[in-house]
Amino acid sequence: MAFNNSIIMTVIFALTLMLLPLMALSQATTTDDNDSSSNLKNKSSSDDNNVVPKKTTTAPIVGTCWDTLNTNEPPEENWGTYYDPKGIFCGDYDCFRILGFCYEEWGKTPPTTKQITQSYRKMGRVWHPDKNTMKGAKERFVKINKAYEVLTDATLRKEFDYMRERPDEYYYKYGSNVLFAYAPKSDTIGVVAFLLLLASVAAWYMQKARWQQIADRVISAAVEGLGPREGGSAQSIEVREQAVIIAQNRKEGATDEKDVSALSTSKADSINGKEKKPKGPKLTKKELKEQANEELRPVIVELVNDMKDFGAGFHQPTWRDILVLKMAKWPVSIFFATVWQLKYFYRRTRKSALNEEEREVLTRRAVGDIAWEAATDEDRQEMVTMDLWITDKLEEWRELQEVRQLSAGDQKRYNRWKKKQGSKVE
Repeated sequence: MAFNNSIIMTVIFALTLMLLPLMALSQATTTDDNDSSSNLKNKSSSDDNNVVPKKTTTAPIVGTCWDTLNTNEPPEENWGTYYDPKGIFCGDYDCFRILGFCYEEWGKTPPTTKQITQSYRKMGRVWHPDKNTMKGAKERFVKINKAYEVLTDATLRKEFDYMRERPDEYYYKYGSNVLFAYAPKSDTIGVVAFLLLLASVAAWYMQKARWQQIADRVISAAVEGLGPREGGSAQSIEVREQAVIIAQNRKEGATDEKDVSALSTSKADSINGKEKKPKGPKLTKKELKEQANEELRPVIVELVNDMKDFGAGFHQPTWRDILVLKMAKWPVSIFFATVWQLKYFYRRTRKSALNEEEREVLTRRAVGDIAWEAATDEDRQEMVTMDLWITDKLEEWRELQEVRQLSAGDQKRYNRWKKKQGSKVE
């Protein structure tokens, strides 16, 4: 019995030792719960008394100035601008602003490489073409990737920061071609048509000016009555002769009308004893000549204005002078000129004599189109027989033309001097 009691006591003692730690842990847990609940009550009562606003626990990346994860509006509106026409960095956009950092706001603490990487990864998850099916997502992701490459490369980032306010340095390093950009593409056909129209109008007025230049010379020579030796031409002499005849006819017609009225007036004056006498000084011969020339001027101007062509290309402009039509004839003219020249060279290689056509063409080239057109048929025949395509004979012909402009006395003196000296006029 005593043995059994000792065994029972031993078992009870062992169980007591085992339960003691569990009881201590349960008491500690209960104490902690009571303390936390009491602290929570104290804190809630304290918050009710002080009413302090809550602070956000998640802040954006330092330096970001716009919502880089917003897909509701085009991000290019917030990417800013940068002078980079050659695309060395991010083209027309600011690399920092592409990743959400504003140069104007970060002050003396620019974003670190870690911040740049964080922004790049966040934007990459939003704009990656595999995750974003919006139109333009791929192009935007390429720009974001380019901005990240520039800003994480120490050399490129340093150059990017340096050239931000120094576009002249960009010019010196990457060349002048980056300063210019092509304008919007124009319609080539429209531009060519406009230029041809402008050139045609200019050619028309130039032809008008050429004709007017010769017309003014003819009018001046005809009014002054210049002969061949004084600088007058066959046209000016002919115009003056016609003007004199027309002026006389007009004067005779006007005189017949005035005679009738003058006769009646003179009779009345004689009856009343009021006969008129001419007043004013008597004009000299020079003044009378000038007065007669001025009376002929209107008639001469009318006659010259009726002359459409003075020859040698000095004609009033017509539709044939439109530049486009002239250009259309150029291939034909070039073709025939080339054929004629080849035939000429072929005949020279065969040592054939010059025919009439070749002699005329060579003579016209030698004296010029103006002199050729101004000459009469007899003068042209004479020039063809003189072999003027030879230099020495051409000089003699030009000397002869100068002598013909001299007066009769000067021509005689020149001929005597030439026989005596046997040389040309200097």
